[in-house]
Amino acid sequence: MTEHPLSEAEYDAITDAAAHWCMRLHAADCTDAERQAFKQWHDADPLHAFEYEAMLEIWAVADHLPRVESTPTAPARRTQSRWSRLAVAAAVLVVGMPLVAYTGWNLGWVANSYQRFEAGASVRHITLGDGSQVELNLGSELVFANYKNERRVTLKKGEAFFDVSHDKQHPFVVRAGQGQVRVTGTRFNVWMYQDQVRITLLEGSVRVTSNQALTRDGLPLSPGMQASYKAGDQQPQVRETDANDSSLAWRNGKLVLDNLALSDALPLINRYLDRPVMLADNSTGGLRIGGVYNISEVQNLVPSLPKVLPVYLTRNKDGNPVLNSIGQRPATH
Repeated sequence: MTEHPLSEAEYDAITDAAAHWCMRLHAADCTDAERQAFKQWHDADPLHAFEYEAMLEIWAVADHLPRVESTPTAPARRTQSRWSRLAVAAAVLVVGMPLVAYTGWNLGWVANSYQRFEAGASVRHITLGDGSQVELNLGSELVFANYKNERRVTLKKGEAFFDVSHDKQHPFVVRAGQGQVRVTGTRFNVWMYQDQVRITLLEGSVRVTSNQALTRDGLPLSPGMQASYKAGDQQPQVRETDANDSSLAWRNGKLVLDNLALSDALPLINRYLDRPVMLADNSTGGLRIGGVYNISEVQNLVPSLPKVLPVYLTRNKDGNPVLNSIGQRPATH
């Protein structure tokens, strides 16, 4: 961990290393040994992790810049092309190349505003560059980019409630998992855990797509409806929410489990944990749990489960807690 101010050369070296690892980890021929070396570098200093996250954002912009074609027999030329696009994207983000930035904006490749937000141990209220209001749940992260043809949010992890400023000519798109939500102005919630995504609509209208590559329009939702999808779904599952729906209880600092099967409750619980809780088998997942919990204290819920359910805790080889149901004891005569 760095404990002294870095010189410009030292900082540049970290930035160069971040760019190198960004390139290698996106390469098809990246080896397991390289991935292990990257992890060691990434974890060695918080500044390494910070610079790598920044480089990932530049990489996302680079994907919108035009590719330079090269022959299949020239891997070095392809690598140089990718580096060039990465350099152009970096220049655009720091407004170091006004002409490229202007051209990229007009073609819809490059954003003229780019923001990254994180929420740590408390809910965070933020204002995006377009004036839209967002509440970020604990441990959540998103990126906002303003393009000529749309306003784009990528929810990288966690949960967010959006109050979108209306602009019919400039749609607001939230990418989450493999799908997305498209709106012009409305209020809605997006929850994501691993490859599962759930959208709850309060006001206005949205269109939900479970796979960004399938269709642009998606399925329409009206207020009081909820859509959910996971990786591989061809279209979202849509249902109406009931009067007791607790999807937005987190905005009041609460996690509400309304007599849910453990298999349904664990994704809601695990969203707040560093190590997700696993199920030993399907019968354990069928046990039901209820209660209201403070989202800042969900980590205390796991060790208390054996006190309220017929389960006991073990750990798997990766160190994750595992819930096991206690079978009925044989009858004695």
